Order: sequence, then C-alpha cells, then structure tokens
Amino acid sequence: MITIRPVSDLRNKFTEIEDTVKKGEPVYLTKNGYGSMVVLSLEQYAALTDEIELKLDEADKAAAVDSTRYTEDEVFNRVRERIHEGKAL
Repeated sequence: MITIRPVSDLRNKFTEIEDTVKKGEPVYLTKNGYGSMVVLSLEQYAALTDEIELKLDEADKAAAVDSTRYTEDEVFNRVRERIHEGKAL
C-alpha cells in the first residue's frame, strides 16, 4: 500500500515514517498537496542505484584506456536512436 504523508510529518512524526520505511515501504511526502520527495531505506536506495554505480565505474575504466571521446550531442543522439529502435543501451 502506498504511504503518502505531508512533509511536515517528517519533522513531527519522524518515528512513524521511520518505522514504515524500515518495513521496506517507501513514504511519499507532499508539500502543499503536491509530491515533494520520497523517503527510502538505505537498502531500497541501494537496490535502485547499485547497478547504475557499477556501470558508471565500468564506463570510467573503459574511458581511461580508450582515447575516443564523444560530444554530448553524439551521446544523446545515440541513446535516442537506440531507445526508438528498442535496443539495449
């Protein structure tokens, strides 16, 4: 079930939000009725970002041994083409 709370609850009811997050459920916070942020446990955050960080590390290592460099336009055009073709990046 989605938990949506006002951002003021982060200050006023931190323990309740912490308990929800520790159960593995994200908490969506709103400000003036609009989405403001999401609170996640470290485990949830790591699950979302670990693979990306590994890929970025691999890219850094590959760039260190290859002198080929691409412009921003070249990179984003290539990504757009692959997305439109339905191919893996």
